[in-house]
Amino acid sequence: MDWNEQRRLDKAAAAEQRRKDADAAAERALKLRAAEDERRRSNRQADKAVARAEAQQRRREKRERRRERAQAWTKNTRPGVVYQRGTLALVAASVAASLPAQIMHFAALSMWLVTLPFALEGAAWVMAAGVAYADEKNLPAWVRWLLRGLCLTAAGYAGWINYDYGMQTNAAVGYGLAAVSLLGPLVFEIRQWVMNLSFDASEKKKRAHDKARAKHDKQRRKDHKDVTKLAKRLVSAAPFGSLTFEDAFVAAWEIFYGTATPGMTPALHAQQLASRRSLTEAMDEANGSRISARAVLLQRIHEAPSALISGPGSSQVATQVPPTPAKPSVAHSKGSRPKPTPPRRRKGDTAPFHPLAKAAAADTARRIPAVNGHHH
Repeated sequence: MDWNEQRRLDKAAAAEQRRKDADAAAERALKLRAAEDERRRSNRQADKAVARAEAQQRRREKRERRRERAQAWTKNTRPGVVYQRGTLALVAASVAASLPAQIMHFAALSMWLVTLPFALEGAAWVMAAGVAYADEKNLPAWVRWLLRGLCLTAAGYAGWINYDYGMQTNAAVGYGLAAVSLLGPLVFEIRQWVMNLSFDASEKKKRAHDKARAKHDKQRRKDHKDVTKLAKRLVSAAPFGSLTFEDAFVAAWEIFYGTATPGMTPALHAQQLASRRSLTEAMDEANGSRISARAVLLQRIHEAPSALISGPGSSQVATQVPPTPAKPSVAHSKGSRPKPTPPRRRKGDTAPFHPLAKAAAADTARRIPAVNGHHH
């Protein structure tokens, strides 16, 4: 191979390498561009998600603010709130309209008397607040009427001064200033009267409840003296405030009668069980079966003293086999004892037993041995 051929091959190899490098660079550029596009797309999606979340949060906050404003509006526009706040607004307007005429009246007499109108208005409103305080603390009636008299005296004197000052200008001005001087205390007194009526209604309910509770406690002490006495002893024995009288009464009842249900006693439980058994027997008779599955279940769940169910020597379920005599006869004492003659059975003389009753009876027979035809 000559030099020219070698040079041509080298150039071809270099060109091929440059082409591969260019392809690799282009591929890397495409990958970088695709990664950049993917990143930008992810960023846009994330920005959109954030924007949606922020928009939803703003809408929630807007709805919450609207709901709070609606609740505040409903709360502040209740009749009672409007009446109380409206009364206070009328009081403030009355004071603002009453003071200027008094100030100018006393200032015309002497500058030393300028503070007297404030003392008059202050005395009237302090006495009015005293009436409200006396109602709240349920003080005697004469205290309230004394405070009312002092309030009306101060307000009446201020109204007379305003009337005298206003009559110098016009009769309507005199009457108007006198009325506005008395308006505030009168409106405040009416507000206090209305509030007392509402308090009296709730107080009546509370008193009726307390009266009924006292009557119940008195009847309880009368009917259950021993239990009540023990309950008081339990309360006094426990740390202060740790045991209420109602809980102590339940505990005392359980100590006396063995049940945590106040009012129930062993005799009442036995009577309840006997009533259930009587009802079961009546239902069995009505259904045409001597022993029902319900009766068996009740017998297993609620076992009552036998004295409540049957007398001595009797059986709850009648047997068709007569009992064996207590003492054998003399004729058979020396020989073998003959077998008792079985009763004759006729078709239809006994109602068929329920399958569940048969299974329960078989289970009872396995667990309880029979002696002389009676289960013990």
